[in-house]
Amino acid sequence: MSLPFKIALRFIRYNRSQSIFIILSIAIGISVQIFIGLLIQSLQTSLVQTTIGNSSQITVVSKLQGTPVSSWDGIIQKISSDPAYNKDIKYVSPSVDTPIFISEGSAINSLLLRGFDFKASDPIYHFNSHIIEGRLPTNDNEIMIGKQFAKDANLSVGKTVTVFTAKRQLKILKISGIFDFNVSAINSSWAISNLQTAQNIGGFGNNVSSIEMQVVNVFDAKKISEEIGQTLNNPSIKVENWEDQNADLLTGLQGQSISSIMIQVFVIVAVTLAIASVLAITVLQKSKEIGILKAMGLTDGKTGLVFLFQGLILGIIGAIAGAGLGLGLSFMFAKFAVNSNGTPVVPLEINYFFILISMIIAITASVVASVIPARSSIRLDPIEVIRNG
Repeated sequence: MSLPFKIALRFIRYNRSQSIFIILSIAIGISVQIFIGLLIQSLQTSLVQTTIGNSSQITVVSKLQGTPVSSWDGIIQKISSDPAYNKDIKYVSPSVDTPIFISEGSAINSLLLRGFDFKASDPIYHFNSHIIEGRLPTNDNEIMIGKQFAKDANLSVGKTVTVFTAKRQLKILKISGIFDFNVSAINSSWAISNLQTAQNIGGFGNNVSSIEMQVVNVFDAKKISEEIGQTLNNPSIKVENWEDQNADLLTGLQGQSISSIMIQVFVIVAVTLAIASVLAITVLQKSKEIGILKAMGLTDGKTGLVFLFQGLILGIIGAIAGAGLGLGLSFMFAKFAVNSNGTPVVPLEINYFFILISMIIAITASVVASVIPARSSIRLDPIEVIRNG
């Protein structure tokens, strides 16, 4: 096997221009494949993170709308203590949602008051990182309001507001802080308090509106929610997941994945055809040398190995060069395609497994492409080749 390998290296060095052309074809193809693949994967990660990264991915609620979830602490204990979910679920937190009306001067504004156990829910919502003024409402009868609502209602930290509910109950609440979740709808419609304040204002007693969870792998949420529903086996509650609630987003992500795969397939086909064409020309150019080698005792099998080794060597060099070029393009895109605040338009996510698979596919395609010229070399008759010059 060493002789075909040495001959393959000699052919590569002798036909440098053709070898460089093949390497460039592989490198450009694999770089485009890696760049587009990483870009789409990063875009999908960014979309998922923006949409559901700072929210509940699995939610336990009452089947009867408007009815609270009772014995919620027992449900959380059952989920948290079940070893089947220890590796899948990261955070579990109760929450209370109740509509409120804030009277400020002659204006009445409606908000959704969301009560949280901040110790349990902060890993989900990252409240502290979204506070732009003041602090969390850790005490009873304190709320935190959104940036947009504070601006529209001319409210600030330290002010008190009169709140009344649909049942005409009045409460005086103090604004402890102002948040900015970078989502206009949240900034203008949410008010946040501790769990007890929301329970008192909404008349929930010791009950909650929902139990919220985040999972390790967001795309396992549907499967995990179904398993939790079977484990709880409670006819009064239902377990929802973000996948069912964001069907349009999933369809868009699937469309992106399919388009990425199609582009990569066409790139590989183009590279394969380019390699096969150039190596086929090499067979014609080297037919006399191949004929002499066969006449000297080189078997058909070893003759074919010469071109398979050529494809393998060129594929490895091209794949390494293409991976470097693809990563370079990705880093350049992340550096120069930025928002007005300097952050990347699409935060780059490097998937090294994807890069490795892309390189293996490129090398495999190079070897497969060399099969055609290898078969052509096997069919050469050394007597005819030498006779015809």
